[in-house]
Amino acid sequence: MGACWERSGPIRERGASGIRIGAGALPGQADAVYKTLHLCARHAPDLVAVFAADHVYRMDVGQMVQAHAQNKADISVAAVPVPIEQASSFGIIASHAGGRIRDFQEKPERPAPIPERRSHAYASMGNYLFDPDVLAELLEQAARRGETDFGTHILPRAAATHRVFAYDFAANRVPGILPHEEPNYWRDVGTIKAYRAAQRDMCGPRPKFSLANESWPSSAGLHARARAHVALRAFS
Repeated sequence: MGACWERSGPIRERGASGIRIGAGALPGQADAVYKTLHLCARHAPDLVAVFAADHVYRMDVGQMVQAHAQNKADISVAAVPVPIEQASSFGIIASHAGGRIRDFQEKPERPAPIPERRSHAYASMGNYLFDPDVLAELLEQAARRGETDFGTHILPRAAATHRVFAYDFAANRVPGILPHEEPNYWRDVGTIKAYRAAQRDMCGPRPKFSLANESWPSSAGLHARARAHVALRAFS
């Protein structure tokens, strides 16, 4: 999922429908965005947001945009702190103090800790903000090399040549979160098992992630329908 961020107008969301007809299969996230570069050229956005579509979380993207501007970043990568003993299950961001990224580690045996919080490591959420010109440059380079993935190919190289920063998702605040909810809830639901686990998190009278947040409502885009809530005594 990609979006063009414009100061003078709305965010323009672009999914697979923006890909050129005849573009062929999409072997990676970066390849999908590469095939929509004509839309960025047409709209001339201030920023391009590339966010994964198979995650469950709430986020005020404006706060990430603000941090991106404060850091004078070319690229910002949303990162969620995870306990260091669990970090080997994730793609990990190695950063300097202050958040500038120095390396990416794919499910490492010895994950790099957050410098200011060594009991945790930054797991990449797969959500990115790009300067449009930097994005186009990196994608053109990747296309010539036959590379198709941000986390595997593009970002590790960009960290050595551009200002790439981690954005700490734990610092993101949205209104209406209840005391029984998990702060900064985030789940990757790219598998059936993970999807069902996230579904269970939303059930019961005290869910870890409540859809009934009128201060920060959830919807289904253009096809908004009433939210469903299941309250059960037990869920197996």
